[in-house]
Amino acid sequence: MNELKGLGTALITPFDAQGKVDFEALARLLDTQLTGFVDYLVVLGTTGEAATMTEDEKREVRRFIVDYIKTSNIKHQTPNIPLVLGVGGNNTAKVISELEAMRNELILDFTAILSVCPYYNKPNQEGLYQHFSAIAQASPIPVILYNVPGRTGVNLLPETVIRIWEAHPDKIIGIKEASGNIAQIRDLIARANSKLKIKNYELPFLVISGDDGIACDVMEAGGAGLISVASNAFPEDFWHIVHDKDSALQAKYQEMIHLLFAEGNPVGIKAVLAERGLISNSLRLPLVPASDCLQQKIANLQAE
Repeated sequence: MNELKGLGTALITPFDAQGKVDFEALARLLDTQLTGFVDYLVVLGTTGEAATMTEDEKREVRRFIVDYIKTSNIKHQTPNIPLVLGVGGNNTAKVISELEAMRNELILDFTAILSVCPYYNKPNQEGLYQHFSAIAQASPIPVILYNVPGRTGVNLLPETVIRIWEAHPDKIIGIKEASGNIAQIRDLIARANSKLKIKNYELPFLVISGDDGIACDVMEAGGAGLISVASNAFPEDFWHIVHDKDSALQAKYQEMIHLLFAEGNPVGIKAVLAERGLISNSLRLPLVPASDCLQQKIANLQAE
């Protein structure tokens, strides 16, 4: 799974002023992502506001992205960029049903799925193990786990991650780790490396940072890269942060990263992209556009 090492952009979904998916803006955004500085795209994840989209809308967005990359007249530097699809939820049976409905599409068009920990119902570690085991068995393509306790209310612990991987080494290929706990992430990387030394698995286990602000720390600890929100707007710089482990460049972005998440995600990144004229600054309730104060701070920082 070397194609999922490096920088992945957690792609936003543009909406127009009426709240409909803005496919012209999505095309403009894709052009900025296919310049050779993004290694793969994550489609319809949390940053893509998939939770507020209908199944028909998600199907249309998937089809548009796949077809645009394949058929666009613009000469992209990365015409065969790998795609990861967000497929997750807190109803295991529903997630499995979605995977079954998309089976052929997943096999043809996507490299892996990204599946978030169940939110709201707060399962224990055994429940998390069984949830992801069921998804691994149902998915026709590899699975990346997604640990983001700040959103889900549960923390997928390193020992549980390793247990899931050991049970399904042909399907579970990694984790997007967004706990923000660098000690936990280091522990997970050490456990995974230790298992690799004694087990002859066909696929490596990828520990991918889910936090823009600690990407270099995760890479230095042996991580496989970053799934980034900021690279929607700054793909070239974040490619260098990841591939060059450029901590000085990352430090220059700390204030911007703080602003991007100050009022929730993707509120901040949509404000940045709207100021550049790439998209309309439209979100779906319960999210609302950035406050005037935050938009002014972002504008001032971009002007520096």
